[in-house]
Amino acid sequence: MAEKKSLGKEFTKGILAENPTLRLVLGTCPTLATTTSVTSALGMGVAASVVLVCSNIVISALRKVIPDKVRIPAYVVVIASFVTIVQMLVKAFAPELDEQLGVYLPLIVVNCIILGRAEAFASKNPVLASAVDGLGMGVGFTAALFLMGAVREILGAGSFAGISISFLSSNPMLIFILPPGGFFVFGVLMATVNRIAESRGKPRAELRGCEACPMAASCKLNKREAECENISEESKEAVS
Repeated sequence: MAEKKSLGKEFTKGILAENPTLRLVLGTCPTLATTTSVTSALGMGVAASVVLVCSNIVISALRKVIPDKVRIPAYVVVIASFVTIVQMLVKAFAPELDEQLGVYLPLIVVNCIILGRAEAFASKNPVLASAVDGLGMGVGFTAALFLMGAVREILGAGSFAGISISFLSSNPMLIFILPPGGFFVFGVLMATVNRIAESRGKPRAELRGCEACPMAASCKLNKREAECENISEESKEAVS
């Protein structure tokens, strides 16, 4: 029973409490670039979710085999393999979606949500929990993209999933399908989700620099910054 509750918590956390896009502010580039329509937003969300779940499962299964020194390159190889499979399937069965997503489909390889979950969760937890974590994060990412895509397409193009909305299609607000409109909708959604999370007792999502990054422990830049701070403290002590 406790395990079921734990797995349920791992799934639901990615939808609101730790939504990768609206709470952790990860994967911002594809979020803004592919949400000009509902179709492309859902396509990107589903593709990234499939890669996230599959890579989490494989990385978790191999977590005791992969040497610590080469874990990041190993994670990238695993992720890139699944991205290639997904890209080939999309090209074969949904060529129009492949054209809409363009370069952002293969760039899932470097999506910080996927690599971040591999480093922060899959490499430290069992296969089932990692699969559920990936699924929850994928659902949260897809939901955020869908909301942004729906708002931007309805207001900016006067349609929903390509279906024209009569009273909006004649005079759409084109700014919503342009970058400024994307940033505006993104900010409004972030503020809304933050308010909902705070009302449920969750802390406000904040950008705290390198220490908030799941790769902080292995990042050379972060280590150099820490070394500089230590040197600075030693210098102050020597002067005093």
